[in-house]
Amino acid sequence: MSERKPVIEVRGLRFRYADGTMALDGVDFRLYAGETVALFGRNGSGKTTFVHHLNGLLRGEGEVTVCGLPVKKENLPTVRRKIGLVFQDSDEQLFMPTVLEDVAFGPLNLGFGAAEAIEVARAALREVGLESLANKAPYHLSAGEKKRVALAGILAMQPEILVLDEPTTFLDPPSQSQLASLLRSLPQAKLIVTHDANFALALATRAVFFEKGKIVAEGSVEEIVERFQWIPRTLREREFTTHQAE
Repeated sequence: MSERKPVIEVRGLRFRYADGTMALDGVDFRLYAGETVALFGRNGSGKTTFVHHLNGLLRGEGEVTVCGLPVKKENLPTVRRKIGLVFQDSDEQLFMPTVLEDVAFGPLNLGFGAAEAIEVARAALREVGLESLANKAPYHLSAGEKKRVALAGILAMQPEILVLDEPTTFLDPPSQSQLASLLRSLPQAKLIVTHDANFALALATRAVFFEKGKIVAEGSVEEIVERFQWIPRTLREREFTTHQAE
């Protein structure tokens, strides 16, 4: 049986910011088709810097390959079709007058005709359950709706990999649950940068832990949460309240 080929492969990735900060210090990582992997770590540990190397927003030393393509200048247009990045703040991705125009923006930039781009955009909105909001202005949407529209804009470009940076930021618990159910239904491989252990437990098949620019551990989400005491905040509060009552 032939070895599975990763859809993302990173070897020896190093990156230093202009101020001298070593943000990544020899990162090795693989993501396989169909996997959902959570990236844990404290603020400043290198998680976001890492994912910005996957589509060429940053370029350090080492090897980064996406769907068999080295992440180099000449490959960036293709790589950026293969991997879709959903930002932490949806307002950074939504800027057109209507939801439909926002979702159609990517396909139009890829060279789709106007009619085809609209058709693809409507299909993506159906996939996230928001076709009824096609003519609404994005700034009138709830935080959960904005997140799903931003995701639809990425899905419209038919990526093979989804990268979500802190996807539960600004979302209330029902919206978080709705987003988790939606992501579970999507076939793409996924990387989820998150501090939210509950969200990761609901979705991820594996987790890695970043510390000082390195991946210092990987395993099941449960193993990583327990090893690094990455306990959800609500659980910490419950434990503290119980301890005080005793």
